[in-house]
Amino acid sequence: MSDPTSKGDVRPDAPAETRFPGPGALDRALDLVRFLRSECPWDRKQTAESLVPHLLEETHEVVDAIHEGDAEALEGELGDLLLNLAFQIVVAEEEDALDAASVYRRLEGKMVARHPHLFGDGEKQSWESLKAAERSQDEGVLAGLAKGLDALTKAYRIQERVAGVGFDWADYRGAYDKVTEELDEVARAIASENQDQLAEELGDLLFAAVNLARLVGTHPTTALARANRKFEERFDRLEALARERGVDVSTAGLEALDGLWDEVKRGEG
Repeated sequence: MSDPTSKGDVRPDAPAETRFPGPGALDRALDLVRFLRSECPWDRKQTAESLVPHLLEETHEVVDAIHEGDAEALEGELGDLLLNLAFQIVVAEEEDALDAASVYRRLEGKMVARHPHLFGDGEKQSWESLKAAERSQDEGVLAGLAKGLDALTKAYRIQERVAGVGFDWADYRGAYDKVTEELDEVARAIASENQDQLAEELGDLLFAAVNLARLVGTHPTTALARANRKFEERFDRLEALARERGVDVSTAGLEALDGLWDEVKRGEG
């Protein structure tokens, strides 16, 4: 028997409840949370707001497992995240704010609308163009961006949004030239010794670098996370090498540490 969720078996005209039949893992997670809410005092007293720190923490732990390439850890962390998502649904159900079916219907409706070429409703369009069409005429292009986004991701999303209405470089070269221009302006701001101006120019440089990353097809958060991991791993090896040679990294000085750093880099080749 073929997989009922495979593309070939998708029926665009089927009811929401049967279009993408699945094994009911979310239903079991919801039932688990309902049981915990009825039997465990700690679980029962939780609110949507009190659970937010746990939701954020579990999200970060999922991301860590992805970055580390640890499938076993990812399996556990995804389970923890699923539990937190189920908690939010159950708490909202108890308040008659929504239910699991309404969450799914809204998700499915949104994905069908954003993939008209897959469901026989039109030609393929850019993601941002489709999302722009969903916003009301009274909303600006940048309306609705999540307030909790980190600055790097928010810069990327701002640039995606405005690119969706045509405010974008033709290709990466315009963004590359802008990075070069902003570097020169940072140099002038450093020379001026004006800290406010320097902070502004450094912000412009970072914004331009995010734009360059976007236009060459790399998410800046992913790229920076990779750079952070590479630096951490190299510095760990530097410290290990220093210990082997009886070098105190806190007093060795930059020249000695640079020498160890270069050795570590050569060892990677």
